[in-house]
Amino acid sequence: MANKRKTMSKVKQIIRLYQSGTSKRTIACKTGISRNTVKKYLHLVKSRGYSYEEFLKLDDQFIDEVLKEEHPMGKERLSNLEAFLPYMEKELRRTGVNRWVLWEEYKRKHPGGYSYGQFCHHYQQWSKYTDSCMHFEHKAGDKVFVDYAGKKLQIVDKQTGEIKSVEVFVAILGASQLTYVEASYSQQLEDFIGSMQSALIYFEGVPAAIVPDNLKSAITKSNKYEPMLNEHFADFGFHYDTHILATRSYKPRDKAMVEKAVSIVYSRIYAPLRNRTFYSLSELNQAIKELLEAYNTVKFKSRDHSRRDLFNSLEKQALKPLPNEAYQIKHYTLATVQKNSHVYLSKDKHYYSVPFRFTGKKVKICYTKSKVEIYNNYQRIAIHQRDRKPYGYTTIKEHMPTAHQFVSEWNPDKFINWAKAYGQSVHEYIIRVLDNHQHPEQNYKSCIGILSLEKKYSKHRLNQACKRGLYYNNYSYRVIKNILERGLEQFKEEPVQCHIPFHDNIRGEQYYH
Repeated sequence: MANKRKTMSKVKQIIRLYQSGTSKRTIACKTGISRNTVKKYLHLVKSRGYSYEEFLKLDDQFIDEVLKEEHPMGKERLSNLEAFLPYMEKELRRTGVNRWVLWEEYKRKHPGGYSYGQFCHHYQQWSKYTDSCMHFEHKAGDKVFVDYAGKKLQIVDKQTGEIKSVEVFVAILGASQLTYVEASYSQQLEDFIGSMQSALIYFEGVPAAIVPDNLKSAITKSNKYEPMLNEHFADFGFHYDTHILATRSYKPRDKAMVEKAVSIVYSRIYAPLRNRTFYSLSELNQAIKELLEAYNTVKFKSRDHSRRDLFNSLEKQALKPLPNEAYQIKHYTLATVQKNSHVYLSKDKHYYSVPFRFTGKKVKICYTKSKVEIYNNYQRIAIHQRDRKPYGYTTIKEHMPTAHQFVSEWNPDKFINWAKAYGQSVHEYIIRVLDNHQHPEQNYKSCIGILSLEKKYSKHRLNQACKRGLYYNNYSYRVIKNILERGLEQFKEEPVQCHIPFHDNIRGEQYYH
């Protein structure tokens, strides 16, 4: 125990008993004070030049001043301790550091310093008068406390002039008190997780635990001992390798630090913004960011460091690194693989391919903002970039049967390049077929039919048949097939008449004169 000074009534009781002839040992037993302490106070009264009768007539406040020790080393020892206490407060936030460890360090620097009990007593008294908003001694990298401010900020719609209230998210690290503030449209899951993710990016790391309030986006069902976490927020904690420690309902002291931070945010951020008008959420958040940085870099009252200084020197290295990929909320739905080896995601009205061997089977679709994953019996069988084009198809060629892969590759360039190998006339003929004003799939089938005739009739005959088809401007599979079946590919081009022949029915130019 620290050697605390006794109350004035206790000191007066010692003097009265001693005056009545009671021994010091008996006085110690009756008052519950050690004999050495009794001797000390009797000596102090005499050393101040007062008789016992005069001393008993003094008022308590004056006696308190009279009995203050003025040991030659007292002032120096106290000043040494007071210089050590801010360092002690900072070091207590490090993992594994406690008061005993710091007292041993203090004694090595000041061998004549206070005992452990007095050391702890003076620290406790000093901490009561500091302007720190911490209620507990938080370890570096241990917790981040999050909450929404009770009062909202506002933005104005430029088009309609409508005033919209927006929520204000606040997160604060326990040890350094580095604070993050962000405005969002709501407290719903997407906005809450987005703000939480932005806070971790701002802190450049992940603490061991996140301490949220009992909002629905974080806690599905509150409980004093084991609250039920929101499935998506629990998945968020798993992604960032951190724990979720929900506070108790109606127990603001569980998150006293963030409650205090919110009240400071009102004066440091809300007040400077009160006369400004913002027309978008991004514009408001930019203004908050500027004020927030000034708030985090201002020095604590009665301290020589700021939140940012404390974070850089103490907490930054204690945080776990951020994962390579940011978290995205996952949604789930069930589907059946269709005969064309695709599944239908009704959210986007879009089709995604899966390996053809799963045709007809039930699969689970897990989709995020940017990806679509498809599972069968807990095994991922396909992954795609999310595409929100209605009624579109996202297909991986290897997912389809061999025959289907060939069909999926149909396009004009494929058939034009294929036809080059059969000769110039075939090449030109295929181009004309593809230019026909009919459905593209029908054009592709016609091209396949024409090119497949080479197997039966040879490239030379096919080239000649296409030459004849070009001459008569007739472009179809049936035309080429008939030419080859009848052997009509061998022909000579008839001369084209360059002038109109004379005839009796032709009046001539003289008639019109």
